[in-house]
Amino acid sequence: MIDWAPLLTAFSLGLLSSAHCVGMCGGIMGALTMAIPAAARQRRLQLLLGYNLGRIGSYTLMGVLLGAFAGVVTGWAGETWLRVIAGLLLITMGLYLADWWRGLTYLERVGRYLWAYLQPLGKPLMPVDNLPKAILLGMIWGWLPCGLVYTALAYAAAQADMRGSGGVMLAFGLGTLPAVLATGLAARQLAGLLQARGVRTGFALLIILFGIWTLLGGSPGHRHHHAEAGDPVQQHADPAGDASHHH
Repeated sequence: MIDWAPLLTAFSLGLLSSAHCVGMCGGIMGALTMAIPAAARQRRLQLLLGYNLGRIGSYTLMGVLLGAFAGVVTGWAGETWLRVIAGLLLITMGLYLADWWRGLTYLERVGRYLWAYLQPLGKPLMPVDNLPKAILLGMIWGWLPCGLVYTALAYAAAQADMRGSGGVMLAFGLGTLPAVLATGLAARQLAGLLQARGVRTGFALLIILFGIWTLLGGSPGHRHHHAEAGDPVQQHADPAGDASHHH
């Protein structure tokens, strides 16, 4: 059975962080749009969708890999600490988005070491004149150092399994899609709205609330319930045990 709570939370995180996406990826999206040759301009929307498909695919892959690792780690360390890290990073992301504290930039600096090796891989794909190139370039773009992505990954890791973590990152990526795609299509009015101080602050406060909710035992802790879900089967096999449990 699909647990929709973490998926909706991740989608909302991506959607509410649109202001950050426009600021962080707007220039990149504009550059990628300009990189489309004149002969392929009539297929611009298709290529922009390809970029984003690749980007979201990389997010999902990160979630699957991290979920597998987290599932092993939580076997001996428990998952409470993962929830705490996710909650703290969500709060930090909210503070960053509102320009109240820029501590998340330190986390982004760590990712720049990996990006230094990945960025050159995109050069042979230029100019982008077909869909496969756009998807591959998008997959590389997905590894761009970004505090927002790292925050979402922490939230995904708190799911502690490959399917749950991958699903969270897929939902998060889909949440970022409207703003990033609109930026690529030169929707300057949307970009201006999302960059407005009041809008950014409102979104930031909602993300901080997500973080507090997570710290207090919000949806990332739902995996505990999956472990308990096996109990009714065992109790069904042992009615006497079930009776003693309830009495």
